Amino acid sequence: MRSLVAVESYGSVGAAAAALDYTPSAVSQQIKRLETQTGVQLLERQGRGVLLTEAGRTLSESARDLLSHMERLESRVHGVSGETVGTVRLATFATAYRGIVVGAIGRLRATAPDVVLRPDEIDPWDAVDAVASGSHDLALVHNWEPLPLAIPDHLDVRHLGRDRADVLVHVDHPLAARRTIGVADVLDEDWASVAPGSICHQWLQKMFFDVGRAPRITHVALEFATHIALAARGECIALVPRLGRGPLPTDVVAVPIVEPVSERTVSLVWRRTMTDRPALAATVEALAAEGSRDLT
Repeated sequence: MRSLVAVESYGSVGAAAAALDYTPSAVSQQIKRLETQTGVQLLERQGRGVLLTEAGRTLSESARDLLSHMERLESRVHGVSGETVGTVRLATFATAYRGIVVGAIGRLRATAPDVVLRPDEIDPWDAVDAVASGSHDLALVHNWEPLPLAIPDHLDVRHLGRDRADVLVHVDHPLAARRTIGVADVLDEDWASVAPGSICHQWLQKMFFDVGRAPRITHVALEFATHIALAARGECIALVPRLGRGPLPTDVVAVPIVEPVSERTVSLVWRRTMTDRPALAATVEALAAEGSRDLT
């Protein structure tokens, strides 16, 4: 049933298999077994993907409820037993992987050695979907206010703190001597940005759109380390969060931007049905403790 639910969520057998860490053939076999047991067709082809038939959608809806009840029951059983053991599948964004998750793995090894943390680097919007659909147990996410990050009703949220971003410039740049800057000071600069569609890219765009302009993006790179390297060569400037940033090169200066303040909220998200699971609780506490070192 979990495979059927995943196919409905992800739109193809291959995507469902990747989310569940199964092979596509295993997912197909499980669904064929369900079709044999129920005596009805559950999937139909739609282009390169598949759609659930009416019978498939009915079964998937019931399966979601059943899986939710089973997960809640398993969590309660683990809670009663008091055993902090198991694997926790974590979806996390890149800078939190460096700035929080790596340290939390060490904390878990000391406080809950029988808990295995399995992190995957996933952007926040997709990370929330991964937890909501059951492919991951926990997500470490961020959102730049006022850009929304929708959280489904069946998920719980714990805010860990706030992370500021600074504008990085070459040491010889005219803005390097400033204590703070506003967006009006950087309207005509060349920028490095992460890929379009990401939350950080949208925030950079919004900063400019609010004053009727668009940033002049001359470099697009997924890694903030690349943005820092570009600033160090004086090629452009960049808006880079502090979390996971590490020490800057001597020829790069971080200048806080205050109009508007570039600040994002960092949070943990998990399914409410897993709240009583000791392994999840231990992981949440380890991540929160590590996050408290750098978040405000």
